Amino acid sequence: MRSAFVILALGLAASARPMRRDATSLSNGQKAIALNTQYQTLSATASCSTGQDACITGKFAQCVNGKFVLQSCAPGTICAAIPLDSPSTGTLTTCTTQADLDTRIAATGAKSSSASSGSSSKGSGNTSAASSSSSSATGTTSASGSTSTSSSTSTTDNSSSGSAATASNSTGSTSTGSASSTDNSSSGSAVGASNSTSTSTTTAIGSLSSSDITTNATQDDSDAQSSLTLDPRVIATGFMNNGQDVQEAGQVASLTSNNNFINYCLTQGDLPITNGLQITTGSCNPAPIGTIPAVQNMPSAKFSNPANGGTIPADTAFTITMNINNLDTGNFVNANENYFAAPQQLNSQGLIIGHTHFVIETLSDLAQTTPTDPQKFAFFKGVNTAAVNGAVSVDVTATNTSVPDGLPAGTYRLCSINSSSNHQPVIVPIAQHGSLDDCVYFTAVNGATAAATNATAVTGAATASNATTSAAADVTSGKASKAGKAGKAKRFFMGRL
Repeated sequence: MRSAFVILALGLAASARPMRRDATSLSNGQKAIALNTQYQTLSATASCSTGQDACITGKFAQCVNGKFVLQSCAPGTICAAIPLDSPSTGTLTTCTTQADLDTRIAATGAKSSSASSGSSSKGSGNTSAASSSSSSATGTTSASGSTSTSSSTSTTDNSSSGSAATASNSTGSTSTGSASSTDNSSSGSAVGASNSTSTSTTTAIGSLSSSDITTNATQDDSDAQSSLTLDPRVIATGFMNNGQDVQEAGQVASLTSNNNFINYCLTQGDLPITNGLQITTGSCNPAPIGTIPAVQNMPSAKFSNPANGGTIPADTAFTITMNINNLDTGNFVNANENYFAAPQQLNSQGLIIGHTHFVIETLSDLAQTTPTDPQKFAFFKGVNTAAVNGAVSVDVTATNTSVPDGLPAGTYRLCSINSSSNHQPVIVPIAQHGSLDDCVYFTAVNGATAAATNATAVTGAATASNATTSAAADVTSGKASKAGKAGKAKRFFMGRL
């Protein structure tokens, strides 16, 4: 049994939605009143079933292995059963303010002399309150981090188009949480983080830093960024709703949580914590998504060279050039140690702080319809310098002078991978949006038949306007055989992520 629980306190008063006064909301209010009355006489020694929540002597109580485990709510809050908003039926037992409890009860139309008393009174007695507290229509996550859902355990985007629906892993047994070794073959040396514009917060709740931390977080630290306690101001109450109150054909229920999924990885079996590593066998990453830009600041990109459908000379160096908007480029962290290890951040202009990558894959021909293998590519390069005049560029040259530059004759797909500084794909605020990346298709041909407008030959050193990657990050691929056909692999190489 876990000995420590996160102190939960939902700051619901400021964000509570007006409840519709109908039969469902009235019933929810009456149930909340009844539960709070029962909680006043509930004892910590009462029998219970694992997963049941209750309030005992004003504290949040969760049943673990047949016994209630109590945890204090944050200062200024109490533990109470609150009515769910109609059309959802039932109640939610949580930490809230007395004012919020009173407002929610009153909005349902339910009346009782004990409605505003919450559950702060001490007492001993029955176990029915604990079992009743699980009647919520939307599954919730208990303070210990165990996760539930009212139907299915995957999430979906509720938009009417086929845009960007996301799936969630189903819950499992307790995880060991141990980290494993990483595969660093595709990341190069990737030195030098440049996130000096990381998001800051006020002194009252702590501030972020890019310096190494040498001390562990503690539960009672006054700095929110060094505390193990979840601050009630960042509780996302929308996570408690599984989305099934508004039905759509084929829609599945979202995974739900009342503590921001802070212990989600405990439910993922034996998967190790990602811990900044590139774990090729799978892992669970506890870092939050982070800051999301406004719609007008969503990134967009378009290749200008090679041209889509164009040709380039085979075995000849050329420059990839891509125009890009709304990405603060040239910011990347150590991919060997900080992969997915921090939230997405925005700069002072509201743009995602990050970088881009170029990847070229070999195709059988331009008519190929079978999906490619993401583990096989002809060329990969992370662009670690900022855009110049709105464009980023990389030279496709061989690092080994004994083999030709460029690409052998063949058909190729070139795509961008726009990322935040910690290498996660960029996250934007809406589901329905245009592509954040670009892809073009082109052909490399033998001889001088390629149109000059579709290829830029590169001789000597790169010009200042070309966003070349560092020599330390340019590594000849030890796995080049994955990139293409035998005999061609020796010329293919990768750069850092």
